[in-house]
Amino acid sequence: MSQQPNTTHEVTHDAVLDASGLNCPEPVMMLHNKVRDLPAGGLLKVIATDPSTRRDIPKFCVFLGHELLEQAEEAGTYLYWIRKKAD
Repeated sequence: MSQQPNTTHEVTHDAVLDASGLNCPEPVMMLHNKVRDLPAGGLLKVIATDPSTRRDIPKFCVFLGHELLEQAEEAGTYLYWIRKKAD
């Protein structure tokens, strides 16, 4: 029996948004535009360095109905995996 990956770190994403070095509100504005380009159900990996994204990106997902699959922090970099809602 094969094992399924247990984190999204191992999942292939459809697109990446690197918002490193940008401060609020730029990461969320860029996220909004990038998600718009994804197909329904597409998986987006977001890389950010602004600590406010820990608050803003989950709220963005709830407000617009996207699924925040995982968020992580690695050495001052914030990582998010977001699945775009079905149309």
